[in-house]
Amino acid sequence: MKPIADQTTPAVADTVAAKPQSLARRGFLASAAAGVAAATATVASANDKFMQNRDWTGNHPVTYPEPAFEVLDKRFTGRQGNATLQRIWHGQGHDAALWCEGPVWMGDWGNLLWSDIPNNRVLRWNEENGAVSTFQSDSGYSNGHSRDIQGRLIAMEHDTRRVRRRNYDGTWTTLCDSFGGKKLNAPNDAATTPDGSIYFTDPGYGIMGPYEGHKAEFELPTRVYRIAPDGKVTVAAEGPMRRPNGICFSPDFKKCYVVDTGATDGPGNPANIIVFDVKDQKLSNPKIFADFAPGFTDGVRCDTDGNVWCGWGWGGMETNGVRVHHPDGTLLAFLHTPEVIANLTFGGTKRNRLFMCGSTSIYALYVNAQGHALS
Repeated sequence: MKPIADQTTPAVADTVAAKPQSLARRGFLASAAAGVAAATATVASANDKFMQNRDWTGNHPVTYPEPAFEVLDKRFTGRQGNATLQRIWHGQGHDAALWCEGPVWMGDWGNLLWSDIPNNRVLRWNEENGAVSTFQSDSGYSNGHSRDIQGRLIAMEHDTRRVRRRNYDGTWTTLCDSFGGKKLNAPNDAATTPDGSIYFTDPGYGIMGPYEGHKAEFELPTRVYRIAPDGKVTVAAEGPMRRPNGICFSPDFKKCYVVDTGATDGPGNPANIIVFDVKDQKLSNPKIFADFAPGFTDGVRCDTDGNVWCGWGWGGMETNGVRVHHPDGTLLAFLHTPEVIANLTFGGTKRNRLFMCGSTSIYALYVNAQGHALS
């Protein structure tokens, strides 16, 4: 059958939501009331959007287009009209995850890897049969993952406070565990560039308590670092971020997006994304790209059109999901999920499948967009 083209309902397409407050429950119900016919056609009730009655077994079908995926700006074409949100894994009992993070697509393996940080392990989902197994035990309470330009796995380890690379033969090499003779705080997330550089954030969550590492004193400011192809480590950015967290580059690598999750330190602290200009391997000219209060974002990825896909949560059930922003910062779309989305990545053969770490579960959705090569 020929794929069904995605059609944005008029009641939603003409609404440009520039502020997260517009995603409140009343806003959704008002939009539904303004377009009864459209709402009926997509079965987009409040319960559908907030996932209160979703059957994840697949025994009860979901009407296309996915009612949990709201298009808020008609410029957005990333919703695949004949694809639905799936929960592809949720562990039970002893196998249950405590906090899913750090997803990375290993296309040559046909696998998705992600961290279960408090359980000190990395899990693996097999695309061919959906089987989930433990890829790595005693992972150093690793958080974010990336791949270098040779395809080798890069891990940000909270407990050991280091960045490591998995070599082709399965051995590990430490790329960075200190700077200026002082220990790193707790590396969090990373992104690579075509010249072979690895940029990583160091907010320190792994040494703030025993749940994701161990309690220890900060020895360095919170920063973004660059590991050059020759192994030299330099400071790429220091400030204005309180807790630099998720990181990704625009498709042309002229912009770098860094999440500031300072809001975890309490009210009044930043919950935004800072966009930097990239020049001479430095991150400069910081500007606020988007604000995520209430709640905050964590992991981010860019698609090939430059749109920024951001996990969101911690501001109530209405904020659980994925926000998509235009390169100019405008909020384009929002995908509701039952759980906080900590991090996400594009994968699959065509890089058009969005994989999301949803606290204790893994969700997936085919989209009409593709993650850029090093996303």
